[in-house]
Amino acid sequence: MTSRETEIGRDAHDITTGEPATAGCSASAGRRGLLQGIGMAGAALTAGLLPGAPAARAAPRPAKPTHGDIDLLRFVAWAELIESDLWQQYAELGGLATGSPNPYQAALDRLDGDSGQYITSNTTDELSHAAFLNAYLASIGAEPVDLDRFRTLPSSQASGAQQNGRLTNLMQLSVDSSWYTRYRSPSSPDFGATYPQALPQLAAGQYPAIPRNDADFEPADHIQAIANTAAFHFASIEQGGTSLYASFAQHASSAEALEILLGIGGDEVAHFVEWVDFAGNAVQKPVAPLTDPTNGLHFPNFVNGGGQLLQPNLIFPIPCSFISENLPLCAVIRPISPHDFTAVGVVDYLTSTGLFIGQSTDFTIFAMQLATAADRARR
Repeated sequence: MTSRETEIGRDAHDITTGEPATAGCSASAGRRGLLQGIGMAGAALTAGLLPGAPAARAAPRPAKPTHGDIDLLRFVAWAELIESDLWQQYAELGGLATGSPNPYQAALDRLDGDSGQYITSNTTDELSHAAFLNAYLASIGAEPVDLDRFRTLPSSQASGAQQNGRLTNLMQLSVDSSWYTRYRSPSSPDFGATYPQALPQLAAGQYPAIPRNDADFEPADHIQAIANTAAFHFASIEQGGTSLYASFAQHASSAEALEILLGIGGDEVAHFVEWVDFAGNAVQKPVAPLTDPTNGLHFPNFVNGGGQLLQPNLIFPIPCSFISENLPLCAVIRPISPHDFTAVGVVDYLTSTGLFIGQSTDFTIFAMQLATAADRARR
C-alpha cells in the first residue's frame, strides 16, 4: 500500500502532535445522552432554491449497477460477512444477558453500562448488512458472496459460546490502536501522515479479545484486560468500515450502488463514534491503570499527561487537512482518498492483526480475488 493509506495495512510511527489536551476526563454516562442526540443529515441545493442560478451540471449516473459497481458490492459483502462473524462471537459472550452477567459481560459493563445492548445492536446491524448485500446482488443477477466453506476456525470454549465453525479468530489478536491518535490529530493520512500506536504493547503482541475458556473469567484484572482489548478492537474494525465505504462510494458509477454504499457507510460511522467513546473508558479511571497479571498487558491512564493525542473523552474527529493543505482544516472521515485506500490493503491489514489465524490458503486467495476486482472499479 502507499504512504497515504490508512492504518488499515500500514505500520505507523511519526506524527505532528497538535494542540494540548483539555484538563479532566469524565466517564461515558454524561456523554451517552449527547451521542444519542447526534443525527446525520444532508442538504441539496437546486436551481429552484436560488432564482436565476444556473442548474448544476453533472455527468449522469446509470440507473443500475455496472460491472465495477458489482465488484465493489461483492467486496463489501465479504467484509460484512467477516464483521458479522466476529460480532456474533462478541455478542454470544458479551452481548445482552438474560440472567446474571458473566465476568466478561461485567468487565464490559465497567466500560459502559449499556455495553450489552451496544454489542448486540452492532451485531444485528452487521448481519443485516451482509444479508441485504447478498440479496441485492442476487436480485440483479450477480453472484452473492458465500463464505460458508471457510467456517472452519474453532469457537471459544467459554460458557455461552456457540460451538460453530468460525471465519475469524478473536483469541490471538494484535490490535491496531493507531486509529486513536489519527482521529485526534490535525494531520491526515491522505497527505502522507502516519501515527503512533496509542497502546504499542497491544499492537505488538497477540492477546485474546474474548475469553478462551471459563478459566479466563478470572482473576478480575485478567478478564478486564480481555474486555479492554475488545474495546479497542471494536473501534479498530468500525473505523475501517467507515473509510472503506467512503472510499468505495467515490468509485461507484450507478446512483443505486452509491445509495447503498452511502447508506450502509453511514451506519458504520455511527458504530465507530460509539466505540471511540467506549475504548476511551478503558484508559481512564476507574478502570485504568490496569495490568493483566497473566501476560503483563498494560492499560495506562491516558489522562495523566498524554496530551490531545491520548485524550480519552475526545470522541469526535479533530479537524484535519482535507482536499488541499491550503484550505482550512475540516473534521472528516480519514482516510477517504479513493485512490490510495485499497481493498487489497484491507485484506492485508486484517490478516496482519491475526484475525484470520488458522484460515486456509484458499480463503486468502478468494478474499484477494474479490479485493483485486474491487480495486479495478472506476466511475
